[in-house]
This record gives sequence, C-alpha cells and structure tokens, in this order.
Amino acid sequence: MEILGVKFAPLNVPLKRRLETLSVAVWFVLLVFGDLFGYLGIAYLLFYTETIRYFALLYLVWMYYDWNTCNEGGRSVRLTRWMRNTAWFHYFCNYFPLKLVKTTDLDPNRLYLFCSFPHGILSMGVFGAFSTDVLGCKKLFPGLDFRVVVLDQHFRIPLFREYAYLFSGVSSSAESINHQLSTKPPPPFTGRATVLIVGGASESLECKPGTYRILVKRRKGFVKIALKHGAPLVPVFSFGETDVYDQLYRSEGSLLKRTQHYIRKKIGIAPVILRGRGFFQYSFGIIAQRRPITVVVGSPMDLPKIEEPTAEQIDHYHEKFIEHLLALFENEKHKYVENADSVTIELVQ
Repeated sequence: MEILGVKFAPLNVPLKRRLETLSVAVWFVLLVFGDLFGYLGIAYLLFYTETIRYFALLYLVWMYYDWNTCNEGGRSVRLTRWMRNTAWFHYFCNYFPLKLVKTTDLDPNRLYLFCSFPHGILSMGVFGAFSTDVLGCKKLFPGLDFRVVVLDQHFRIPLFREYAYLFSGVSSSAESINHQLSTKPPPPFTGRATVLIVGGASESLECKPGTYRILVKRRKGFVKIALKHGAPLVPVFSFGETDVYDQLYRSEGSLLKRTQHYIRKKIGIAPVILRGRGFFQYSFGIIAQRRPITVVVGSPMDLPKIEEPTAEQIDHYHEKFIEHLLALFENEKHKYVENADSVTIELVQ
C-alpha cells in the first residue's frame, strides 16, 4: 500500500519477519548511539542512585585494570560464545539474508589477516559473518579463532565497551594487530583470523547502492604489518553490502563532504546522512533495506616475513594484493550481482 508516495508494509506481515526487522533496528540503535548511552548510563548510576553508585565506581576501577584487554586478544571464548549464538542474531542474519561463502580451505594452524571490502554504511556482512556464529564461520574454517577489528575508542567507553567485547572485538591499534598476528590463541583454537575492514569509516562516505568504491590505494599499513609477521592476507568481499542503505552523497571538495571528513577526523566516526526504511514502511528511516549480502572469503596470499620492510617491498606486495582482490571480485560477481558485466570496483584515492 502506498500513500502520498510512502510505501507501507502490509498489516499481515508474519511475526518472524517483524522480529527480524526489530533485531536490525535494535542493532542499529546500539551501534550508533552506544557510546552516548555508555556515558549517560555511567553518569546516571554515579550521580542519581544510592547503592548502585558504589558498584559503578568498582566497575570504573575494574575498567582501568582491564584497559589493555582490547590489545591482547579481547575476551575469552567462554564469555563471548553465548552472545554469538543468541536468537537475536539468528533473526539479524535472516533479515537480509546474510550468507558466508568460502572459496578454499585454510590451514587451521596459521595466523591470517582477513582484509574485508567494502565497509558499506555499517558493515552488516562482516558483523553477521564473523562476530556471530550464525553463519558457521568456525565450521567453515575449523581451528580458527575469529576476531573483528573495532575502533579503539569504543573500548574506552564505559558499559559500551562490554558490548564490543561480546562480539569478539579487538582494538584497531597497531599493538592489538601485532598481538593478533604474532600470538597463537588458547585451546581449542590452533590459528587466528583477524578481520580488518581496510577502508574504515572513510569508505562509508563512498557507499552508494549498485557501486563498489573502495579505499585501498593509499591504505598500506595492513601490508606492512602483515609482512612484519609473515601473515597471509585473505581478501574478503561483501557483495550487496552497499545496497542496504542509500545516503546523501556529494563529491569530494563539496561543503558536505569536507564537513563529513572534518567530523570523522575529530570523533573517528563518519557522519553519514543515510536513508533506509522504517519499521512499518519502506520509503525512509534508519533500518537497513532487506537485501541479500553474501560475504565471500577468497584464497590467502602468502607473504614473506620481513621484520623491517622497505617502502618498495610494501608497495610491491600492496599492488599484488590489489590484483588478488580484483580477481576475487571478477571471479565471483556474476553469482551475486545483477548486471554484473557493468559493475566494477572503483579504487578511490
């Protein structure tokens, strides 16, 4: 039903689909406003409660003691397993739906750096594929402990930091990634898969439906750190990630884009003016559109171990990785993209 240009959902939508929509809406609110909720929540407990304020103070003391956990592999599997398998995330993954595909087996005894593209607006595919167990990442790649790289600032926020930890998050700091690529995980795992969204928040500003604009040409730090440890680079591509949201987009140099970049540099988060859908209508809102996302894991690209790689060596393997990524995209796009012959990756400076 459409009224005044707004397309409304039918009244007889099954409860299952309503719960799927609700799960995505709640996830969006917690992710986008989690930092603010964390600050407001701890302030309320400290200043407006009687007995609980003492527990809040103890929590802040413990938070100081726990400050560096995000750089040392994150929370143990015992503490994350229950969250990764909740019904909430089954509904979340079924909403789009999300799918995880592997193109080759991986050695369970190695330490991999998964390099994921594109970021999209909120990286729905990476979250569903590797921060939950719903899509079976640990069955597809047995022996590997999956950890997703998250902005370091999220682990400095009271209360919200626990939310980031529960989804197997680790910090984006160099210390954290060095630890991931140099340290074997505790049993029962024998190897690691550290998932890095290379384009970061800046790439979300390039996201438009039907396009794949990625920031990789000037992002070379991931190659340098992988060379330092001799860690294989594994390209990961989320087909459909850019289709679940639209945004108000302006070209580089425009007032809007300059303002967005300025805010991103200050707070670490890109202020995207997005357009999704609502809970009862499909025309506008903050909820992602119900469109399929397929996360494809490519074959690993082995690197030599060079403790102090030169700029020339970094550039050489960076170019090889881009070729490897483009080959994955071209080999797989016809399976997951409409009008695939006209869709290409655009490498943004």
